[in-house]
Parts: sequence; C-alpha cells; structure tokens
Amino acid sequence: MQELNIIKIGGNILDKPTHLQRFLSDFASFPGAKILVHGGGKIASTIGQRLGIIPKYMEGRRITDAETLELVTMVYGGLINKQVVAQLQAFSCNAIGLTGADANTILASKRPVREVDYGFAGDVAGNRSINVEVLHGLLTLDVTPVFAPLTHDGDGSLLNTNADTIASVLATALAPLYQVKLTYCFEKKGVLQDPTDDTSVISHINQATFQELKDTGVVSEGMIPKLDNAFAALGQGVKAVQIGDAAEINDIVAGGKAGTLLTL
Repeated sequence: MQELNIIKIGGNILDKPTHLQRFLSDFASFPGAKILVHGGGKIASTIGQRLGIIPKYMEGRRITDAETLELVTMVYGGLINKQVVAQLQAFSCNAIGLTGADANTILASKRPVREVDYGFAGDVAGNRSINVEVLHGLLTLDVTPVFAPLTHDGDGSLLNTNADTIASVLATALAPLYQVKLTYCFEKKGVLQDPTDDTSVISHINQATFQELKDTGVVSEGMIPKLDNAFAALGQGVKAVQIGDAAEINDIVAGGKAGTLLTL
C-alpha cells in the first residue's frame, strides 16, 4: 500500500515568510503522495482587526458570524491558499488549492447551537463526507492538494472548519487506500510539559496520558482539539500521528525522534 503524508501547518508558520518558505521547500521535496492543510487564524485576525472585526474564541475555536465568514473566506481560501500554491509551484511541486466546496471534496454541516453558538462553523460527519474518488484521482496524477480550512454544506453556503479537523478527516477517509501518516506542524518542537520551555517536549502521549495532561492543565485551549482530532484519526486506521516543529519536518517524515508521537 502506497504511503501518504498529510501535513497540517498553522498560522504561526504562515505569517513568517522565511519559515514558511523553508517549510514549503522541504514539503515539496518529499517523494510520493502528499496533502497539505493550512490554517491561518493569526493572519485572519490581523486583517480582521484592520477592518474592525474583533476575533472571538471559545475553547480554542473561532466563533464565525456572517462578517467573519466573509473574512476567513477571503483570507483562507484566497490570500493564504494561493500564496502557498504559488510557492509550491516555484519548488516544482504541482499543487492545487482547494476548499471543501471544490469538486465537493469535503461536505460539512453547520454546528448546532448548544451552550455556545459558533455561527457558521462546519462539522464534518465522518468519512462519507469526503470525496475520496476525486482526491485519489489527483494524487494518482501526482497533483498535491492544498486545503484551506473551509468546507460547504451542499446548499450553497461555505463553513469555517477547524484545519486540524480537516487534516484528521482526510487522513481517516484515505486510510483504506494508503498508509497514512498525519503530522501537525507548528512553531513548537512538540507538546510541551512546560509551555515556556521549548526543551520540555513530551516524546509520547497515549489516550490515558492525554486525559491526565488535560486534567492538570498542561494541555489546554487550542491544543485540546488538535489532540482530540489526532486520537480520532488513530482510532480509524491512520498509521501514525506526530506533532512537531515545522523546521524539523524532514526528521519527522523520515521517522526520526523529533516531536511528540501519539498512540492509542
């Protein structure tokens, strides 16, 4: 079975041109099938504040009202996605920029209002929401999909969907066809025991350890949904999940000891 690397990068890499260029050069050099998923929340927040749109979060997730949906559509699906694709083309990686609406690749539903109204946030309901045939076809043609964190509801509306979630559901949907390794890259060297100490990387986390880290507050806010999605992927056939520094992506993809390895 062919290997497939699915890699998610966050806003802390995207908003640093030198770091992003280095990462994309490394990513472009990886042989075989690969998919890139990007966030961009920091850039969206910065541009939004220039426009008078103040970001609102709950438990590490953005609340997306109608005005914010317009903002993230422009920033994620336009500015960031096309800049990333253009740079990959410069590194001889034949990339194609996508949202979930393109070729009906990712169908989602608007998150129901419970304790919190997240607005136009999209939840992906399992592997059937992924157009595996289209993605497999692109990968067979040696085309690299680059996903912005936007999905659609099938009724003409875009939805803002957590990029970590998109990476996870893509990984699980493609697991029957590929040996999938899912990697979450950001500016830290992994999950840290002490957020102020970059050397305090936790090399291995299982589900029991994850619960302990949440209970003690070591893992909090945006890291919680990231790890939730990672463990969900492992439970549905994904070969490996790792979290680490984008600057160490070569070592991570090669199976080195960099970053934090997650197991069930």
